[in-house]
Amino acid sequence: MQKNWWEINSETLIDTPFLAVYEDRVRTNIERLISYVKGDTQKLRPHIKTHKNAAILELFKIYNIKKIKCATICEAELAANQKIEDILLAYQPVGLKAERWILLIKKFPEIHFSTIIDNQKTAFALNETAKRNNLVLSVYLDLNTGMNRTGFPISEDWTELIHVISKLENLHFKGFHIYDGHLKGNLEERNLEASKAFEQILSKVEKTQNEFDYDLKIVAGGSNTFPFYALQKNVECSPGTFVFWDSNYEIHLPEQDFKAALVIVGTVISKPTKNTFCVDIGYKAVSSENPIDKRLVILNDESLIPTAHSEEHLILENKGENEYEIGDIIYAEPYHVCPTVALYDTLQVVNKKQQLYTQWPVDARGQKNTI
Repeated sequence: MQKNWWEINSETLIDTPFLAVYEDRVRTNIERLISYVKGDTQKLRPHIKTHKNAAILELFKIYNIKKIKCATICEAELAANQKIEDILLAYQPVGLKAERWILLIKKFPEIHFSTIIDNQKTAFALNETAKRNNLVLSVYLDLNTGMNRTGFPISEDWTELIHVISKLENLHFKGFHIYDGHLKGNLEERNLEASKAFEQILSKVEKTQNEFDYDLKIVAGGSNTFPFYALQKNVECSPGTFVFWDSNYEIHLPEQDFKAALVIVGTVISKPTKNTFCVDIGYKAVSSENPIDKRLVILNDESLIPTAHSEEHLILENKGENEYEIGDIIYAEPYHVCPTVALYDTLQVVNKKQQLYTQWPVDARGQKNTI
């Protein structure tokens, strides 16, 4: 048995850099996700922006996860192709995106689609587009609880907007969408801030519910507030990173016991000085929006410290006693896994024997599939 879980049988290695995905760990993470909601998979609507992958959607179905959330129409089409029953586009479709959204809904009439809106102008525009196409579009009101990215501010009167939406003949009001990715701190601090906004929202939701003859839904949170929303009644939770996890969340969300399930594999290509060497994990191989100390963590050796980075090269300073030679394999965990995955066409899949045995295409890494 290998000492380090990430090490891959050398006889199955391919040219680097590549992303290795450990299937048994992905399955473990899905099972742990389900345990947080005590087996009630109806509470789960995982975001697929992290993996963008058909094979993982098939795993979701095996575990009875039938609803997903996505950020692009390409991701929505991927999910529809995999026959996911309920797809929420958590990105307000404006302009040509609205036209593409209609094409997707027409292409898959058996799938239940929904999206979000946060203003009257978009509501009127979507209603007119739906009317021209003889459709009724399901929509959630996107609420801004402080992230200030999208959404109607919860400090203002958003019940008027609900009344406007509910009177539009070609829109069906489903409920409310909340994303509070701005909440930081330890578990207690995040739970406290999430609960303050959620209590404020619930008081209005309960009053609004009396005006409808069907149950309104709430879709809420991401990875940072998942433990809070998992305990709330009638709330669908939308974490996404749990599938692969990353070093950022290992540091900042220690209470969530998901396992790292994706690794960047690179090769030492040069030793320019006595204490430094170069690896083929450049900007094009790992998400690099953060400072250099928050891009990746070297798994081989905690004494290998990234010091410089460019398109095709990563310089590591060796502050330890272990020796590394040209041709040695380096394993690294990304700090931000979601945009890292989007850099690759395929994921190389590792089995329990630490062998590469197949690959999974990153099907929705682009902005467009067929629609």
